[in-house]
Parts: sequence; structure tokens; C-alpha cells
Amino acid sequence: MSSTHDHHITNINEIPLVTPRPSTTNTPTIATLASASSNKHTTSPQPPPKVSQEVRNSIGLADKLPTVNCLARARIPTTQGPDIFLHLYENDIDNKEHLAIVFGEDIRSRTLFKQRPGESQQDRMTRGAYIGKLSPGRTIADHDQTLNKSLRFDEKNGELIIDDETFIDPALVRIHSECYTGETAWSARCDCGEQFDEAGRIMGNDGHGCIVYLRQEGRGIGLGEKLKAYNLQDLGADTVQANLMLRHPADARNFSLATAILLDLGLKEIKLLTNNPDKIVAVEGKHQEIKVLERVPMVPLSWNNSENGIHSKEIEGYLSTKIERMGHLLEKPIKIN
Repeated sequence: MSSTHDHHITNINEIPLVTPRPSTTNTPTIATLASASSNKHTTSPQPPPKVSQEVRNSIGLADKLPTVNCLARARIPTTQGPDIFLHLYENDIDNKEHLAIVFGEDIRSRTLFKQRPGESQQDRMTRGAYIGKLSPGRTIADHDQTLNKSLRFDEKNGELIIDDETFIDPALVRIHSECYTGETAWSARCDCGEQFDEAGRIMGNDGHGCIVYLRQEGRGIGLGEKLKAYNLQDLGADTVQANLMLRHPADARNFSLATAILLDLGLKEIKLLTNNPDKIVAVEGKHQEIKVLERVPMVPLSWNNSENGIHSKEIEGYLSTKIERMGHLLEKPIKIN
């Protein structure tokens, strides 16, 4: 069976670098704005780029956000110390189950906690719509007798009332796209696993935060195409070229789902852990439904301590392409061979 993605590759330089559709962002425009206002040498929080509405209108951001619904959450004790609350989301634009990894029991999903007709307190506890902590013998979801804390709801529509029991302060946020190879298969081609671990460590120390985990493998092209891209990289292409050679955008991800999930969690003002200026604007949304107050840089561990982090020729090329081709806000301190 033939496919538009099947190619007979004989020479890497003979394949035209074309893409059938534009990426969802305009890298040079945003990168230029970000570079003018950011210090790429620091690990300290930085102000986000100032982007006009005219630019937001021109870069393909979604005019309407997806509808998301949190189906369930559960407390997860972790090997790193702090508990997390794993939230599972459905949506109306794809068939994937996206996740929110939340640090802090008091960050609450509006769709999960909303009262539903005919449900019992047991139903609410089972799906994770409870306050405090579950323990054997507990019977009420909306009140934790041990902590003497209660949830309140609008009598007309069952919506959760936001009060002192719900966290609304600016929180640390990481928008993380799934990377099976980097997170599970010990890949030294990328720093995705390292960034995921570092985000969790930082949020655990802070006590509050959220990693929105989007099932957008390979910058949105899927695991199969990503493996083909790896082979093209071994033949001499960089990560951007490899995607284009496979007739994909350099970055095919859609961050509107992350925006919708953050709004559902009540995290409207955030401090975003990222080096990617495009991601800042994409997560804020076309109409700035989310406000990024600070950009927190994520500097590769190997740059600060030669004994830690990832060491490979592939990771050097990967990071160089992010900086040189995609405008990421980093400046590599070592020479690329």
C-alpha cells in the first residue's frame, strides 16, 4: 500500500525541504521579539516577549479553544517525595487522552468537581472530586473531617465556588509533549526526559505546579514518523530538515489543548518553564486567555555540570538546531564539533 509519507531515499541532499502546510506558529517573528527582551545566559526568570494582537492574529492560533473535560484524577505517591494528582482529560478535537500532572491538592479542575445530577458522594470520591485526602472509612467527598475543610458549590448550576480552599495564585507550569524515546527508552537524542524530570523536581520543591502532558509525540508527527526522522538524522539531516523531508511541518503541535486545560484548572496566570518563545505565545492563546507572567529557563544540566546531564553528539546537534533553526532562548556554552 502506498502512502504520501513513503519515499525512496538515496541522497539526503536531493530531497527538497518543503512542507505541505505551514506550522502553527511563525518562528522568526516570535523568536526575534523574544531575543530582544531576554537574557539567554541566565537561569533566572525572564519577562515573556511582548507580542501584539496583530502578530497573534497572523500566526495561526486557534480562534476558539477546544472543549476539555476532566474524567478522573487520582493521588500518585512518587519516588521523588511529593504526591502528585494525575488528571485525565478528554476533548473534542482528537481521540487522545491528555494529562495534567498537578502538584498541590488545592489546584482543582472545574469540570471534574462540578456537581452532576443523581451522583452520590461515593461517585465523587471514585472519580477524584474530593477535598483533602481519602482514607479507609471516609464517606463524604465534599468535606474532609480530619482537616475540617469543605467544598462549596453554586446551587443553580453545581459549579465549584472558588474560595480560600482553591489555589489561584500564579503557578509554575510546564507544557510537555509526549516523548517515548526520551522518557522511556533512555534516548540521548533529545533532552525531553531531562526536562520532564527537572520540571517535576522544581514543582515538587515549590509545592505547587502543573505539567500539562500532551500526547503529541515527535513534535506532533507520531512515533512511527519520528523513528523515520531519526534515520534521516543519521543520514545527515537535522531535526527540522528530517520533518520537512517526511512532508511534515517542522513543528506540528497544537497547544490550544494546553490552554484549555489550564483554564479548567483555574491557572490563568502562570510562570512557564520553557526555552521556546513560540510556546509562550501559543499557550497564552490568540485572545490571551492565559497570561504568562514569567519565562523560567530550562538550561541543560550538562551545561552547568559536566558530570550530569546528557552527553552525546546527537544531543549537541539537537540543541543547536533548536537554537539556530527554531529560535529557542539558549546560548550553547560549548563548541559544536
